[in-house]
Amino acid sequence: MSRQLASKWLKTAALMKYPVAAVHIPQTMAFNSRNLLHMLSRYGMVYIKPIVGGGGYGVIRVSTSGGNYRYTHMKVTRTFTNYGQMYRSLVRIKVRRRYLIQQGIHLAMIQGRPVDYRVKVVKTERGWVFRSMVGRLARPGLCVTNLSKGGTMLQGRRALSLSLPHISTRHKRREMRSLTLTCTQIMERQFPGVGQLGFDYGLDHSGKIWILEVNTRPQ
Repeated sequence: MSRQLASKWLKTAALMKYPVAAVHIPQTMAFNSRNLLHMLSRYGMVYIKPIVGGGGYGVIRVSTSGGNYRYTHMKVTRTFTNYGQMYRSLVRIKVRRRYLIQQGIHLAMIQGRPVDYRVKVVKTERGWVFRSMVGRLARPGLCVTNLSKGGTMLQGRRALSLSLPHISTRHKRREMRSLTLTCTQIMERQFPGVGQLGFDYGLDHSGKIWILEVNTRPQ
């Protein structure tokens, strides 16, 4: 039976040990008031996520601009002129789990809707093999792309060509596959027994690949 790991923190920390993977990982910190303020000051936009959980459950987008602070949870956005007020409100509405803060990546979009990618690999008697590479297009008005939250599945190459028409789709798919194989080797070395992995990638407007999350029980 394939080993499963629920903690986003453990999987991120494992990949961060290796520079070849670390350059693709958004900065990540434990959720607390001081860290959130620091991350907002540096990046302007972040996501907070439950350390354990999936399907986009509990994910909240937090941003600051022009002296205001705001967060978006599902389709609801609230704006505050005071950081302390925003933080207290945020703590009240988030799910009662431990959270992490992840640097916000401005994803390439299709008709104003963010898109990311799920690449799934499984281990067979012949070694690790690719099962799928698909795009996930966010439901209109949402910042999460999960299919369980109304996202739309697209063929990977189609999502790439529509969101980044100025970049070679073939080259980017090859780069994504290469990164997946590298990170799979790292995950297997760090967590012996894993038998399937789902890598969630986001591409920014320049085409850089970011590792948003790794799943050991991908759907």
